[in-house]
Amino acid sequence: MQPTDALSDWPEWLTDWPMELAQSRFSAENHGDYPRWQAAIDAMPTAAQLSVGLPQLAAGAVGCSLGISENDSSGSTDAELLIKLEASLQALHPWRKGPFQFGSIFIDTEWRSDWKWNRLADAVGSLADQRILDIGSGNGYFGWRMLGAGAESVVGIDPTLVFCMQHRAVQCLLRHPNHWVLPLGIEEIPSTHAFDWVLSMGVLYHRKDPQEHIRQMYALTEAGGKCVMETLVVDGPASLYPEGRYARMRNISVIPSLAELQQWLVQAGYTNPQLIDLTPTTTEEQRSTPWMRFESLDKALDATNPSRTMEGWPAPLRAIIVAEKCSA
Repeated sequence: MQPTDALSDWPEWLTDWPMELAQSRFSAENHGDYPRWQAAIDAMPTAAQLSVGLPQLAAGAVGCSLGISENDSSGSTDAELLIKLEASLQALHPWRKGPFQFGSIFIDTEWRSDWKWNRLADAVGSLADQRILDIGSGNGYFGWRMLGAGAESVVGIDPTLVFCMQHRAVQCLLRHPNHWVLPLGIEEIPSTHAFDWVLSMGVLYHRKDPQEHIRQMYALTEAGGKCVMETLVVDGPASLYPEGRYARMRNISVIPSLAELQQWLVQAGYTNPQLIDLTPTTTEEQRSTPWMRFESLDKALDATNPSRTMEGWPAPLRAIIVAEKCSA
């Protein structure tokens, strides 16, 4: 099966994006595991072997139904094809955002991202005819949910190549013509084309200059459009600048207070920042699974006091804020 996010499928309204750079990163020169990941995708059952149902984008688990195609001449059984498909998808470990469901194959990802989406969905509402930019998109899970809410198209960017490869594998099955995930950073894309919605979910606290990140988001937001800022926050008056690690993560520059985060959004030019949700992260929402076998949140918390991280900082608390960009 061939993915649908090839350069030839790229929309004309984004022709000044660095597509040659993005395509060059799908290579062994960029990442030594690329040949293994691409081999896993190439080993997926072909369109001639599988009969794929309509994409299911609105339920918790994004996916589709599967069966044997009437054009299949391989003699494979349903079980054999599903074993082959599951092996290919498992080869793209770790799966962090999801879940996904392809026939009887349930990809139980590290994050129950559907819980996060449910907290946001009412604030988003209908996305009919809207163009979406998903910064730090991972494998594109939230993009699928935005398409399920009626979005015209979704572009995701994430510099982690395995997540882009996961999206390619999902696209082999769902075949949606208006969803892309590219191995690019926000600093590499031009602001000549703006989006109706700009998402930054789980990115801000990894940025060395979080205020610059918000300014970049603002430049990419259409006049009259909106942003979704989902991030770790501190429940208190002062932002947290952790020395060393936070919850075992090295690359944390700052975890803002709610007041400072809203101030940053306003300083960048956004208006009316609204707190949509404030929820502590639990080990039911973020955990190790057979599809994400590395250590997860439970190993990052104090074993005797789960309200603190193992370093003694407040345990993860996540906020979702929606803000607007005034019409021109």
